[in-house]
Amino acid sequence: MTLRLNRRHFLGAAAAGLAASAVSFRPFAAQAASPFVMQASWINDAEFSGYFLAIDKGYYADEGLDLEYHSGGPDVIPESTIIANRADLTLTTPDTTIKAIAEQGAPFKIIGAQYQKNPIGIVSLKSNPITKPADLVGKTLAVPPVNVISVEAMLKMNGIDKADVNIVPYAYDPTPLLRGEIDASLDFTTNVPYTISQQGKEATSFLLYDFGFTIFNDTVVVTEDVLKAKRNELVAWLRASRKGWNENLADPAIWPPKWKDTWFKGTGRTIDNEVYFNTAQKPLIESPNGIFSMSEQDIDACLSALGQIGIKGNRDMFDTTLLEEI
Repeated sequence: MTLRLNRRHFLGAAAAGLAASAVSFRPFAAQAASPFVMQASWINDAEFSGYFLAIDKGYYADEGLDLEYHSGGPDVIPESTIIANRADLTLTTPDTTIKAIAEQGAPFKIIGAQYQKNPIGIVSLKSNPITKPADLVGKTLAVPPVNVISVEAMLKMNGIDKADVNIVPYAYDPTPLLRGEIDASLDFTTNVPYTISQQGKEATSFLLYDFGFTIFNDTVVVTEDVLKAKRNELVAWLRASRKGWNENLADPAIWPPKWKDTWFKGTGRTIDNEVYFNTAQKPLIESPNGIFSMSEQDIDACLSALGQIGIKGNRDMFDTTLLEEI
């Protein structure tokens, strides 16, 4: 997964090649509906449950959309799909998107945020708990190379010299933590603790977000051209998606079992894992202002945190006006 453990990067335009491996799913094709293509940011898992529910229950069709859903994967660059007009809308990480706008002049607008709080955090074992940044002093922390700068920023925000933490490379495998070779890892708090529990251990974690690195995740991104040409469709997508997420999160245990032989087929992950994931992400997605909301305070916090790692964004990169229409 990314800052998303930055599992994906924008490589500038689509010349790097769009991932043809993306799988599309189009169960509804309402007559006279508006064609609309959504590119997800990763493979089918609970991270996208709200969209699966909205598709299955016909909420997009009800809004007049003929939705074509493309799953993502390690070879998919979400921003490239919208640059090349292969999708109308995609989910991204704000670091890659804002950097692309600021440094490459990419014509993107962020119109919503699925995760109000980014799910990446520091995971450790309850038998050797690390529950706050100060606990990392003198410890060995495994971090994917692309995320080292984010962790260093979080340490700095909390008055900790990065030299006091032994940061080593991480390859998205909790085995070293289970073996005691490291004290903690940077991982997805919505999923990895479950993986650890399957090995007979208990995990504990804290979010980088809760200690200063306050960025969104799965930001909803479109090009400026699509924003102008398909505003009504975008509002309809936001409305149907919010309805799907609200219903899914009302009881996170209900829907994943229903998708065992459809959306989750062939992923290699158990339904219990998906239920855990769906439950863990609930407080990170829900907002008093409604799912996808981006308050001015939260936008400022996101931009400030990204500024700590050298990504200089501004308020004009966000458009919250569509959220006012749903």
